[in-house]
Amino acid sequence: MPEVTPTPGNGGKSTENRLVLTRPDDWHVHLRDEEMLTSVLPDTARRFARGMIMPNLDPPVHTLAEACAYRNRILAAAQSKGLSFEPLMTLYLTDHTTPEEIRRAKKSGFVYAVGEVFLTGATTNSAFGITGFARCEPVFSAMEETRLPLLLHGEVTDPEVDLFDRERLFIEQYLTPIVERFPGLKIVLEHITTREAVEFVCGAPDTVAATITAHHLLLNRNAMFVGGLSPHHYCLPVLKREHHRQALLAAAISGNSKFFLGSDSAPHPRPAKESACSCAGIYTAHAAIELYAEAFDEVMALDRLEAFASFHGPDFYGLPRNSDTITLEKRSWVVPEEMHLEKATIVPLRAGGTVAWRLVE
Repeated sequence: MPEVTPTPGNGGKSTENRLVLTRPDDWHVHLRDEEMLTSVLPDTARRFARGMIMPNLDPPVHTLAEACAYRNRILAAAQSKGLSFEPLMTLYLTDHTTPEEIRRAKKSGFVYAVGEVFLTGATTNSAFGITGFARCEPVFSAMEETRLPLLLHGEVTDPEVDLFDRERLFIEQYLTPIVERFPGLKIVLEHITTREAVEFVCGAPDTVAATITAHHLLLNRNAMFVGGLSPHHYCLPVLKREHHRQALLAAAISGNSKFFLGSDSAPHPRPAKESACSCAGIYTAHAAIELYAEAFDEVMALDRLEAFASFHGPDFYGLPRNSDTITLEKRSWVVPEEMHLEKATIVPLRAGGTVAWRLVE
């Protein structure tokens, strides 16, 4: 069990079948753009007050001007649906990002991090990612100076490395030296998947935190092979062995403020997921907080969900906690087999199956 750092809070108000939580935030979400953005944004905005918006569009959002334009498109999409939602923007780190761009981003007031940072080839739309970390040191110095956090997709991309070892080796080869070289740099290891990642974050300085997804709390790697190959359970980092899932769950319910909610909800059109080279990503925004409630409920830890979902993230980023609430009801519902958008179809997690908790609108 990870070391526990208790977080002040009431744990959410609950009865046997209802749970009232301070409205949570999603600290790692992919909204895409254009028609996809307009279609998927309501799922996130109904559940979360704020979202840390990942910048790996095609082409990616790597300048302040591009982040401003993308933010305006998100706000316009929310307004068109009558939704209140605050996008927290990020910049995509490339080999050409400059310290001056980092300082401008910090001064903007709407860019909250740099990331999700990829080594080239790590995941969807990562072709523009960095080719190595050594050349990024001037940028890391500027981020340390301005207190702009670094969000890392923690996988090496060496084709000789076993897929299931990529996170562990990233921590050993890259993350440990970065933490030692830049002790004041705030770092979030995104969507962690292994016991080694949990142990590293627990033992790291307070400047290091991690997000955990609902699908990594609920599924192990067997899910990719149920009924044959299941492309809709394919994500990066990939699902891992059961003992890693148990370590993630222990971290999430521990009360340790270094761990918080980041859904990594990633919509892809059905043909892209079911192609010979399947896109990596699982769409969970349709039931994001409900799936977390299910994971916590299964280990009788619902009283720990509010801190994980609503307090730890804003506390780490130095932002105020939300003042309004959401209500969940323990009443199962059937997830649609498909979500039909104007120009695409998405297969969500649990398609055709049930989720045990429901958001009370």
